[in-house]
Amino acid sequence: MPRIERIGHTVLYVADVDACVAFYRDALGMEVVNYEKERGMAFMSFGTLHHDIGLFKDRGDGSRGSTGLAHIAFRIEGGDQELAELHERLVENGAKIRSITDHGMTHSVYFFDPEENTLEIYADVFTEKEGLEYMRARLERGKPLELPPVKHPTPV
Repeated sequence: MPRIERIGHTVLYVADVDACVAFYRDALGMEVVNYEKERGMAFMSFGTLHHDIGLFKDRGDGSRGSTGLAHIAFRIEGGDQELAELHERLVENGAKIRSITDHGMTHSVYFFDPEENTLEIYADVFTEKEGLEYMRARLERGKPLELPPVKHPTPV
């Protein structure tokens, strides 16, 4: 049975992306691996993973309290087959799926918990080093992903 390995990254909605990029870079020593200023998004890394923290410009009214957590991502063991099995388990347990996305360096399933918090489970496509290099050079947006069919044990 596939299992979640650990929290992979956190994404925050912020009012001032520039100020947050400077803070995470200067105060915490993070690398800015990708910053799309016009889209209001930045990805920060401690130097090993493609990103540890994502910073997205808040699209709400901009008041304190409308900013904060965008989603929590859980890295899984395995690849697309295990991701498909976990996706099926989410659906069987009533989770509302937001999207299934190929980000290049990861394959992801975004879904909501019962309180409408966004969560992500993902499988890395590349090694950690390759994922970091991909994110540094990232020029494309995520695209829809079709997961493989889930292989169920054959009844005896």
